[in-house]
Amino acid sequence: MATRVGMVSLGCPKNQVDAEHMLYDLKKEGYEIVSDAALADVVVVNTCGFIESAKQEAIDTILEFCTLKQEGRIKHVIATGCLAQRYRDEMLKEIPELDAVLGLGENASLPEVIRDIYRGEEHICSIGSKTALPMEGGRIISTEPFYAYIKIAEGCSNGCTYCAIPAIRGGFRSRKIEDIVEEAKWLAENGVTELVVIAQDTTRYGEDIYGKSMLPELLKQLCRIDGLKWIRTLYSYPERISDEFIEVLAAEDKLVKYIDMPIQHCNGDILKAMNRPGNEAYLLELIEKLRARIPGIVLRTTLIAGFPGETEKQFEELCEFVKNVGFERLGCFAYSPEEGTKAYSMPDQVDEETRNRRADIIMQEQMLVADRYNQAQLGRVVEVVCEGFDRYAECYYGRSSADAPEIDGKIFFSSANKLRAGQYVKVELFDTLDYDLLGSVIEEEADV
Repeated sequence: MATRVGMVSLGCPKNQVDAEHMLYDLKKEGYEIVSDAALADVVVVNTCGFIESAKQEAIDTILEFCTLKQEGRIKHVIATGCLAQRYRDEMLKEIPELDAVLGLGENASLPEVIRDIYRGEEHICSIGSKTALPMEGGRIISTEPFYAYIKIAEGCSNGCTYCAIPAIRGGFRSRKIEDIVEEAKWLAENGVTELVVIAQDTTRYGEDIYGKSMLPELLKQLCRIDGLKWIRTLYSYPERISDEFIEVLAAEDKLVKYIDMPIQHCNGDILKAMNRPGNEAYLLELIEKLRARIPGIVLRTTLIAGFPGETEKQFEELCEFVKNVGFERLGCFAYSPEEGTKAYSMPDQVDEETRNRRADIIMQEQMLVADRYNQAQLGRVVEVVCEGFDRYAECYYGRSSADAPEIDGKIFFSSANKLRAGQYVKVELFDTLDYDLLGSVIEEEADV
């Protein structure tokens, strides 16, 4: 009987793609992959180590499975991913129930490590070079079958003072266009209709191997692939959103009119302290340009509240900016002091209570913005991808092109006919429910 392996992947979609590569390698080596990790012989926790809340979630998850191991319900627990890369020695010391801790560069060795554990080896710690993280190879898609993430680069070279990613994952490394296009074709041939393009900074794609940003050219080639209906890019940095990128986004029908643009703040002094370019005037000009050239575009951003040195006046400036710009989608995080980053040792640290209070205030302001946006959608007919049926609400649910999977809101809707997950339908919107919308199908398209 084959050894059963279950994997729990935490954190961002980039980490999820890494998990999918590991699952493929395990299956290729004869392991049985189980969807419920609690029923496995070996559990792999692919951790996130980006900010404090993510680290705590990873530790809690590991401890949960270590408890199942002590109870004899599972046999072995392995930690991989960013937390394992960042705190490898501490993890084995503090959580001796772990059988192995693998760094990012050792992902491909996971099948052999499991064999070593079964041969009797204990407390394996193998890190390797972070730049050895595999970016090519087969995958087992762990999302719903109609959408998938495609990672076009690894690491980051932006040097933001609050961010540990470069130390964890190394410098920015792009994949070749032909490799990405080949993988996208494979995804489309296997039923994927929505492709989500990801990297730590997608707008930097290609600079390291082609000498300039090649994201516009890559997107044009992806749009030529039969079977793909929606193509979405995440994590586009404002200073690299070029006129060429805007023109391609506006011109290509398959590119959803949605930009995830993490700005982090609007105050020029705070941005400088973050090692981020720009200021409020620059951001306002860019946003005005985007909305003028791409009518109806949905702008998503992320902010950091309580960065070291942020005064009440600077925070109030950020609040006014959020209110005036009216981002259609927005998330705000309380600043998380991360060891090894420049911001960690900066003077004028803002206390945790104030950081959390400021983040809450931003999100309360955004709820008002989001409600106004949703109210303005009522009466419109939008295309929605059906994601499933909610038995409790007794209706279907899904997303429009204005909503990224696993990040933004949902549309709950009724249909006179039975629908399948992945089917695209036209929905008329008639009410709101917090961040979500309610509607009913008025026209059903043929299967894509």
